Amino acid sequence: MKYLPINNQLFIKNRAKFVAQMKPKSIAIFNSNDTFATGADSTLPFKQHSDVLYLSGADQEESILLLFPEAIDPNHREILFLTETNEHIAIWYGEKFSKEDATKVSGIKTIYWLSEFKKIFYDLMTEAETVYFNTNEHYRQSVEIETREDRFIKKCKSDFPAHKWEKSGQIMQQLRGVKEPEEIELMQTACEITNKGFRRILPFVKPGIMEFEIEAEFMHEFLRNRSKGFAYTPIIGSGYSACVLHYIENNKECKDGDMILLDVGAEYANYSSDMTRTIPVNGKFTDRQKVVYNAVLRVKNEATKMLVPGAFWAEYHKEVGKIMTSELLGLGLISKVDVQNEDPKWPAYKKYFMHGTSHHLGLDTHDYGELKTPMKANMVFTVEPGIYIPEEKMGIRIEDDVVIQKTGEPFNLMRNIPIETEEIEDLMNQ
Repeated sequence: MKYLPINNQLFIKNRAKFVAQMKPKSIAIFNSNDTFATGADSTLPFKQHSDVLYLSGADQEESILLLFPEAIDPNHREILFLTETNEHIAIWYGEKFSKEDATKVSGIKTIYWLSEFKKIFYDLMTEAETVYFNTNEHYRQSVEIETREDRFIKKCKSDFPAHKWEKSGQIMQQLRGVKEPEEIELMQTACEITNKGFRRILPFVKPGIMEFEIEAEFMHEFLRNRSKGFAYTPIIGSGYSACVLHYIENNKECKDGDMILLDVGAEYANYSSDMTRTIPVNGKFTDRQKVVYNAVLRVKNEATKMLVPGAFWAEYHKEVGKIMTSELLGLGLISKVDVQNEDPKWPAYKKYFMHGTSHHLGLDTHDYGELKTPMKANMVFTVEPGIYIPEEKMGIRIEDDVVIQKTGEPFNLMRNIPIETEEIEDLMNQ
């Protein structure tokens, strides 16, 4: 890992919150992600399951976390199972966690090797009545392959048919949506790294440059600041490509007179940042570009003010839609007749702003977090309105990451990242 060590008190607190919501005589299991083969002897870089990270900090493949708060043996109330390192592993891949290392990272005192899991788990299941399975409960999940977790659940149900089953996902949705101060600090670091990347590319961009060259500059700055790279696949879309919401090819030439939509964020210690800025290729906004840009910026600023404790996600998006409708009317992109005749399920403004305004942010870019209950302090949301006009080859989105406060407006983790047109132009033309 490139990031600096995280105080294990964060993971101790997170486990305590989860355990407090478990049913009596229940045991919870969290499996790491698989390492995925790409062909021959190659694999994708390992990415730890975010729930395992949240509860243990164990950033290592083939790890299993077991929580059993009522285990008869106090040493078995929380256990981390890991691959036993050896000389071969150390020479070829680098040492894995020792038991002492794992305790230091996680705060878990009882560490066993994976080879001991079956025996210990089967013994503890004689004391338990209920098992919590860690199924993916995210509203946007689209998993199409069988995961390590899926295989474990299948075997567990076969081996222990008399036990009761519960889902960890509902608890994790509630817990992970509200961030601890340490998590917010890590996300602030990720945002500051993103800030450095953005400031690096502003004087670098000019007509004729390729989108992937901009991507490379971001990656350079991220890596040199202890990030392992992008929190998600970056979108660097110039001209018409900015109107393609999930454009990721980043292979076009940036042309004079066009704008570039940059949806880019660094990760740090597995926590995400998520920034979008839209800049002119030649360093100078046209009058039309500036008018549309400032309309989007006004929507973002007004939307941000509405992210307060007690607000509801669905109602918030409806209110943002009203603000965007007003701006689009002002720009002449829609008419009052369009609004009067609109389909309530697809309002008139959706022609130019077709996606949502905010999502939870954390260990995952689209993080776990409750969406049907009132917003709470220390939830972290993106705010990312946009206006997309394909006929003008213009797509403008502006996005910041903010923390809901107990009182007052949200705290902007991206407050240091240039956003006003004048500042962007000044930095591009230095």
